[in-house]
Amino acid sequence: MAPAGGRPDRGSLVGVLAVLVTAVLWGTSGTAATFAPAVGPLAIGASALGIGGILQALIALPQLRRECAALSSHRGAVLAGAMGVVIYPLAFYSSMHLAGVAVGTVVSLGSAPLASGLLERILEGRRLGARWILAAGLGVAGSAVLCAATMQDAAADTPGALAGVGLGLVAGATYALYSWSTHRLMGRGIGRAAAMGSVFGLGGLALLPVLALTGAPLLASPQAFAVDAYMALVPMFLGYVLFGLGLTRISASTATTLTLAEPAVAAARAVIVVEERLPLLGWFGIAGIGLSLVILALAPSGREVELLAVPDVAAAP
Repeated sequence: MAPAGGRPDRGSLVGVLAVLVTAVLWGTSGTAATFAPAVGPLAIGASALGIGGILQALIALPQLRRECAALSSHRGAVLAGAMGVVIYPLAFYSSMHLAGVAVGTVVSLGSAPLASGLLERILEGRRLGARWILAAGLGVAGSAVLCAATMQDAAADTPGALAGVGLGLVAGATYALYSWSTHRLMGRGIGRAAAMGSVFGLGGLALLPVLALTGAPLLASPQAFAVDAYMALVPMFLGYVLFGLGLTRISASTATTLTLAEPAVAAARAVIVVEERLPLLGWFGIAGIGLSLVILALAPSGREVELLAVPDVAAAP
């Protein structure tokens, strides 16, 4: 329940902050991957989320043993989430490889809030809250403007770019799927560590064959191995620990909207660290993303920006 005066409560603010830190960490992955140019996108994706997912399961082993029966009773959500974990990194890094880092990131993350909202609407019978619609619309529009600004001087290979956009949409949908799955498991009384460990552990194991087939370049040089270790441990492992913490306090649709901060962070890092020039249009895009984040962060109890629940008669005691 919202506190008096309609202010955000402490729990929702912690959730918002955890997801924003996650977005900052994820925003470093595209830059990190450029330091291993000989490594293909499938190897990068399989290694980053495969190893990161298995680490999630290892730290959650006691909770997984304790909640094995509960997870088994919700195996549909676990398997759906694991499928999302398998497909997402392969589609995401392939999208960036074909369409460019800016386009791949923006399409993947920009489509995720809409996919997440549709999932919660279709699968849980929830209606879209007005603040969430406003925040998601501003965030997606800002991301699109930022993407257009970064592409102004780029000559794109049209077939490759279109394939990259298509893979970005697949990445956004699967990102929304595993976010929804883990949030649903937590909502059914399963602990955060067990929910994240089961979904990401299964997904990580399923990515190992892809890593075995494509991952030889990761061991070809110390630099490639260092990039691999960084991406698995920091953006993926630590990032998803924080993302899971956020999902215990805010909805999956709100969390996926908050991660629209990632392309803004990546663009800002390019300007500050690499000293690239960002056109005025790009700063308008960042402003739109920033405004959407403010709307989410200042919503009373984080609930007006979430999908407002329709009473579930079947689940009533």
